[in-house]
Amino acid sequence: MEADPIAQTPLEQDANPRPPNIVIRGYGQYYDVRTPEGIVRCTVRGVLKRARRKTDPVAVGDRVEITLTGPGEGVIEAVAPRLRTLSRRARGTEDVEQVILANPDQLVAVFAVAEPEPHPRMLDRFLIIAEARGLAAAVCVNKIDLDPTGELRRIFDPYRAAGYPVIETSATTGVGIDELRAILHGKVSALSGPSGVGKSSLINALHPELDLRVGEISAVTGKGRHTTTATTLILLDDETYIADTPGIRQLGFWGIDFERLDHYFPEFRPYLDQCYYADCTHLTEPGCAVLAAVEAGAIDYDRYESYRALRAGTDDR
Repeated sequence: MEADPIAQTPLEQDANPRPPNIVIRGYGQYYDVRTPEGIVRCTVRGVLKRARRKTDPVAVGDRVEITLTGPGEGVIEAVAPRLRTLSRRARGTEDVEQVILANPDQLVAVFAVAEPEPHPRMLDRFLIIAEARGLAAAVCVNKIDLDPTGELRRIFDPYRAAGYPVIETSATTGVGIDELRAILHGKVSALSGPSGVGKSSLINALHPELDLRVGEISAVTGKGRHTTTATTLILLDDETYIADTPGIRQLGFWGIDFERLDHYFPEFRPYLDQCYYADCTHLTEPGCAVLAAVEAGAIDYDRYESYRALRAGTDDR
């Protein structure tokens, strides 16, 4: 678990460990904060903005202290230290963090079997981020109504073999929705994935009263069109939050220690202490137990190739 290293206005963590107020949506300089008394539209105290220049001063999922300034209006005075974040590198930068969601309990990576075509290398990136941040992770395979034979779903078999829960769903037919609901219950979960895979449709199936806008697939590119433009934290029930995150086409790593990349592949872990060299990179070294497991079929070849490309710095997709 990684505590937020950025200085913040301090909170007495022992006396008041987690404020009850949680940021559920951001609108430029304004944030909606759910409090025990209702939703409050807030601005941010300037000292917070000045203290946090390399990351978002306030993010959806943050626990905050506020001061009311009027009916339904307030100011965010302090942010509780983040236990963990789901983040990416801000576009066009090398050292600025964009927080997709603060304080999640788990990441549910949503990919479709078709329309748009799934890209395992991108799924690997989501899972690596979850592993590096100490997040539980699951894979939701949506639109299985487009795969009546089950053939297209086989691309996700290596993730089951690696130990990830894989939930097969159809927002159209309702298949798998109860299983997805059970995975989400009692947690703050980020539903993340490319545009067009059906995240908003799944949330509508879980909570029909929301009626979130659903996007279409471009006939030209085969990719989804963005319908969610900012992360929104949705209260599914008294114990469950789900974050509808923007569709992501490029996922820039943030805070990933590539020297420990092998630890972020769960199927590698049984072999890591069996390599001849203690600092084995699992690329070309003799006596590498990971390479031997790949050759024996115990580790999926494509998953290994994903690791190899990232470790060697040749994966630009």
